[in-house]
Amino acid sequence: MKNTYFDLIEQSYYFPQDGFDIHDGYLTFHGVSLKYLIEKYGTPFRLMYLPRIGEQIKRARNLFNRAIKTNNYNGSYKYCYCTKCCHFYHVVSEVLKYDVQLETSSSFDIDLVRCLYQNGQIDKDVTIIHNGFKTEEYVEKIIKLQKDGFVNSIIVLDSKTELDRILKYSKNFKTKIGLRMAIDEESQSDYYTSRLGMRPSEILDFYKKEIQPNKDLEVKMLHFFVDSGIKDSFYYWTEFGKAVKMYTELKKVCPEIDSLDLGGGFPIRNQLGFDYDYEYIIREIVKNIKEMCLAEDVQEPDIITEFGKYTVGESGAVIFKVLDQKQQNDTELWYIIDNSLMTTIPDAWSANERFILLPINKWNHECSRVNIGGISCDHSDYYNSEDMNQHVILPTYKNTEKEPLYIGFFHTGAYQDSIAGYGGIKHCLLPSPKHIVVYRDETTGNFKDYCYRDEQTVEEMFHILGYDHPETNPVLKKKKKNIEE
Repeated sequence: MKNTYFDLIEQSYYFPQDGFDIHDGYLTFHGVSLKYLIEKYGTPFRLMYLPRIGEQIKRARNLFNRAIKTNNYNGSYKYCYCTKCCHFYHVVSEVLKYDVQLETSSSFDIDLVRCLYQNGQIDKDVTIIHNGFKTEEYVEKIIKLQKDGFVNSIIVLDSKTELDRILKYSKNFKTKIGLRMAIDEESQSDYYTSRLGMRPSEILDFYKKEIQPNKDLEVKMLHFFVDSGIKDSFYYWTEFGKAVKMYTELKKVCPEIDSLDLGGGFPIRNQLGFDYDYEYIIREIVKNIKEMCLAEDVQEPDIITEFGKYTVGESGAVIFKVLDQKQQNDTELWYIIDNSLMTTIPDAWSANERFILLPINKWNHECSRVNIGGISCDHSDYYNSEDMNQHVILPTYKNTEKEPLYIGFFHTGAYQDSIAGYGGIKHCLLPSPKHIVVYRDETTGNFKDYCYRDEQTVEEMFHILGYDHPETNPVLKKKKKNIEE
């Protein structure tokens, strides 16, 4: 009996499934031929499949609106995209096609907002939630944004001291603010209370003494954030309940507050056996907010969610070629890929994130447990079962075979480029891979692709490092001297 990789997947999961199928022996991603992209562009490359973004946004919005209608909820729902998750123009432009709001995290984010406005991609009535530590530059830019007519720009206080910096730039101007409530972290965390936000026991007193007397301040929302995301767990519902309770207490003394921001996003599929009931969770969120507000006799808030990873995560993939295989001992077989795992999917290395790993070809080959190694010289440049709490099983092959084995890490569309510093300096000077964008033609409905940026060159790296400057490069310095003479 032949135990092929396809047999393993078929026996272990429902397959084909959403986003993944086999066509002529090769894996497809949302109907896109990965074989075609490999032959056209070569490996390694990062892939962004833009249509998935709209699918995710529409699913969450439809489920929230349905739950609001079912529960006769009196507030509205706003879908907010976290720009820090992926700042690329083609990604943000795709997001904005679906009438979303925005969340910013730093000073340069405000410049990005202005760029989007100048391009006609947003209006001044877009809701913008300003999170992150408020430096002087960040606060000044936010207040200027509000003064320029962005009427739904809300600066979220992460600490009580940030209020002084806000007041410095907002004299005699009505400034919209939000209050962020700190949450208790999960028991396995290295610290007990999140460094983000203000202690719940201090918020009401802070509002009454420092904010309420100031007529230039208008509190519009309460914000809380659970780092592990929205889950059907005792921990999440406990922190959620504390936040809703705090909102009802604020609403009684602060009539202008009208929004509750559920920080922390939905999970995305990180394995073929992923099971998460989005509809149930959303229904419970809406139902519980309504019930708690009714019990306290306050009006239900508008619900805001900040979805970054959920928005773009499932649109991404990274495709590699296996360059070589090494049998290091009786049990360890290593597949060496054509780039570094540390620099292309840093979440897997630094935060033990899990992604869907599948071969592109050789599905009819027998399979074996393997370790995957990058080509950097770092011992930590690997992906295997011990760190990822899963067996990495891939097709076996012979080095003499004409076609190499190709593999892909899927649902890597969030944070990878931001953390790795796309286009910057990488470990061992390994280049950032090609960046391929796949979209759907609005006229024909067919898939189209283009290379957003080619693989990073040595000249680009040396420019960043300063080796192309006459003062640091002896060859260039000599040339410059000869020209001057």
